[in-house]
Amino acid sequence: MAHPTVPAPDPSPKLAADPGHQLVDSHCHIVFRNFEADLDAVAQRWRDAGVVRLLHACVEPSEIAAIRALADRFPELRYSVGVHPLDTQHWHGQTAQQLRQAALDDPRVVAIGELGLDLFREQNLELQLAVLRPQLDLAFELDLPVIIHCRDAAEAMLQELGQRQAEGRCPRGVMHCWGGSPAEMEAFLALGLYISFSGTVTFAKAEDTHACARQVPADRYLVETDCPFLAPVPRRGKRNEPAYVAAVAERVADLRGESLVVVAAQSTRNAINLFGPAFGSV
Repeated sequence: MAHPTVPAPDPSPKLAADPGHQLVDSHCHIVFRNFEADLDAVAQRWRDAGVVRLLHACVEPSEIAAIRALADRFPELRYSVGVHPLDTQHWHGQTAQQLRQAALDDPRVVAIGELGLDLFREQNLELQLAVLRPQLDLAFELDLPVIIHCRDAAEAMLQELGQRQAEGRCPRGVMHCWGGSPAEMEAFLALGLYISFSGTVTFAKAEDTHACARQVPADRYLVETDCPFLAPVPRRGKRNEPAYVAAVAERVADLRGESLVVVAAQSTRNAINLFGPAFGSV
């Protein structure tokens, strides 16, 4: 079946000084196979929704070449390199050097990750820490932010990052797909981290996430899809995609008593401040 043709993108898209309805999806995974059949149509929808930047997160090194090819195909895409805590089997003796070289080879690499701790599915904390620590070291070495996945592991993550902060070697970064309590959020904010809200903020029973969206400082939050996962209401349970970050931003705006224009502009500026000049210019 033929897919609609996507107009050729501007070879060097820039973010406006007053972004208005322009949006950033600060965390997505479009390299997955369930986007293969209609990715051009998906791209047209994110452009129609005002999404001017995407950050494609990497979960393990074998994805890097394919993500780089997507960045060639879609100039609005930037990406990270890293190993997810549920993919520790992909960490080997040369992985840190592989990630370092990938980051040095391409200025479109704007972060290290998706890294972190996940004790919801696995209880191998020491193994996960052994994969997390060299990635945190690499991010600090390269002066790149980290994208942190943290599920049922806030205490261990705070301990690790707090020790690094005390030693003056904690990288900046973002708590991706935030689902913790307001107290946990305050602790991560105190470490200088940003908080990123996904489609879960639209879920009726996500009361802690709602409270966090209301309370987070204006200059410290991002919005994301984490697609193809966690589609926002009313598409919950279906494939998520970058265009749906507009629904996330709209719900954050509602919770904060602000307009979508304000949240779109603020979250876009915050993303640029975190991910740096290669992510966009104000």
